Amino acid sequence: MHGKPKYDQGATHLDYANPDAPKGGAMTMGAIGTFDTLNPYSIKGKAAEGLNLVYDRLMARVWDEPFTMYPLIAERVEIPEDRSAITVHINPKARFHDGSPVTADDVIFSFETLKNEGRPNMRQIYKLVKSVEKRDERTVHFAFGEGYDQETVMIVAMMPVLSKAYWEGRTFDSTTLDIPVLNGPYRIAAVDPGRSITYERVPDYWAKDLLVNAGHFNIDRITYEYYRDDGVAFEAFKSGDIGLRREFDEGKWASAYDFPALKNGDVIAENLAHGRPEKAQGFIFNTRRAPFDDIRVREALSLLFDYDWANKNLFHGQYKRIESYFPNSQLAAPVPLREESDLRVKMRQADELLKQAGWEVENGKRVKDGAPFEFEILLNAPEDEKLALHFKRSLERMGIFPRIRVLDTAAYRGRLNDYDFDMTIYFWRNSLSPGTEQNLYWTCEAANSPARWNFPGICTPEIDALAGSIASAKSREELVDKIHTLDKALIDGHYMIPLFYSGVDHVAYWKPIKRPENTPLYGMVLESWWIDSSQNQKTD
Repeated sequence: MHGKPKYDQGATHLDYANPDAPKGGAMTMGAIGTFDTLNPYSIKGKAAEGLNLVYDRLMARVWDEPFTMYPLIAERVEIPEDRSAITVHINPKARFHDGSPVTADDVIFSFETLKNEGRPNMRQIYKLVKSVEKRDERTVHFAFGEGYDQETVMIVAMMPVLSKAYWEGRTFDSTTLDIPVLNGPYRIAAVDPGRSITYERVPDYWAKDLLVNAGHFNIDRITYEYYRDDGVAFEAFKSGDIGLRREFDEGKWASAYDFPALKNGDVIAENLAHGRPEKAQGFIFNTRRAPFDDIRVREALSLLFDYDWANKNLFHGQYKRIESYFPNSQLAAPVPLREESDLRVKMRQADELLKQAGWEVENGKRVKDGAPFEFEILLNAPEDEKLALHFKRSLERMGIFPRIRVLDTAAYRGRLNDYDFDMTIYFWRNSLSPGTEQNLYWTCEAANSPARWNFPGICTPEIDALAGSIASAKSREELVDKIHTLDKALIDGHYMIPLFYSGVDHVAYWKPIKRPENTPLYGMVLESWWIDSSQNQKTD
C-alpha cells in the first residue's frame, strides 16, 4: 500500500512459489454449510468457495510483501505523485474465457457496477472516484475526488474485471447459479447447487506466463465438497475423500490428529508459521454502558482473567497471549517485558481499582450505591462458552456475578450490530497494510453508527486523530510508527481483555499434495501447491 508501487514484472522474486512445479492432478477440499450464488461481489446470498480462482483483477498482489501491486490485466499504470488519479493501460493479451478481449468498456462497466451494486467495502472506496474517462479501447483514467487517500489508488488497482457483454442486461445484485463469462486461471467446470463446485485449470489462460503467476495454479481440478458440519468434514478428510484440511480448532489439532493414515505417513500435518496479523480477539467491553464506561473497572476485570490456566487447560498450551490489536506482526507496538505476578496479587490490585470506582463488597457481593455488579456475556460460538465459564468463576471470587448467554448467529449479529450487549467475545481482523478501515474500527463516528466495527464504543480525540491518519502515511516506516502509536492507545484504554493467538497455520494433507519449501509472509498460499503424480493419489 505504502511507498512507490512496483510496476516492473521482474521486481518480485516469489520465493514461496516453485516455477518448476508440475501441472496436473485433482484436489478436493471441504466447506461447511451450503452456497446459493456464483457472484462473490454481490451482497445477496452465500457465495461458493474458491471463486477467487475465476476472476482476474487489474493488478495482482503477491504474498511475501505487505501490499505491493504487480501487472495483471493492467499491463502498466500511471500514478501522479499525489496519488490523485490512476491511468490504466490494459494488456492487449487480456482475454475472457470466451476469447473476447478485455477492453476499456469492460473496466468502466465493472467499476460502475461494483460502485453501485457491489459489496459495501467496494462502494465505499469507489465512490471516491470523481470521474472515469475512456481514453482509447485499452486505456482508462480514474480521477479521485474529495476524501481520497494514499490507499485509494491501490484499492482501485485491485478491482476485478467483469464482462460487460455478459452482465449488461442481467441483474447483478441478486443470487445466481448461472456461470458467467470469466477471465481467471480457472473456469467453473461443474456445480451441484449447495453441495459442491469444481474448478478446472484453463490451459490457455492468457496470463499464465506473467511472472506474477509463476509457480501458481498447478492443479488441474479443484473441488469444494460441502458438509453439514465440521465433524463430518473431518471424517471425510481422515478417509481420504478430502485431500487437504485447514484446522482452526486448537483442541482438535492437539488431540484428534492421531488416525492411522497420519501415523503411517500417508497424511502430513504441519504448523506453518506466518507473519500476518492474527485476529485481535477478546472479551470486549461495551463502554457505552455502566459500569464499563469506567476505565478502572475495565482494568480491574482485565487483571482477573487467568491466562496461564486457560491456555494450559483449554488450549493444550498451544497459544500465545495477545498483547496487541495487530498480534503476530511488525505492526504490534513493542510491549515492556511483563513480570508475571501471582493471581492473588492481581486480585488485590483489581479489588483496589474496583473500590476506587465505588464498588465495595457487602455480604459476598460487589455493590455500588446498593446495586450489585451484574452483567451479561453475550456469545455466538458454543466453543467460547468454556472461556466465559472460566472467566465467570474468577469474577465470582470477587463478588461479581455475570450471566452467560449463547445466541444463534442471526440473533447475535443483530445485537452486535445494534451494540446491544454488556460484554462479548469477538474480534477484529487487520491486514499488514491497514488503511481507511481503521476509521470504522475505532472512531467516534463509528461508535455512534450501527453495524460498524467499533464494538466497544471507543470515542477519544487522540484515537480519532490516529485512526484518521493511517491512510495518509507516505511510507512504510511512517505507517508502522502510526500503527504502533494507535495500538498503544487502544491497549492503554482497556477496551477488551485480549485472549490468544497461535501465529501458525495448522494444515494437514494427503501425501500426493506438495507445497513449496518457503511459506510467504501472509501464510500458506494454496495456489502455489501442486500434486505429485508419482505418488498414490487419494485426492480425486
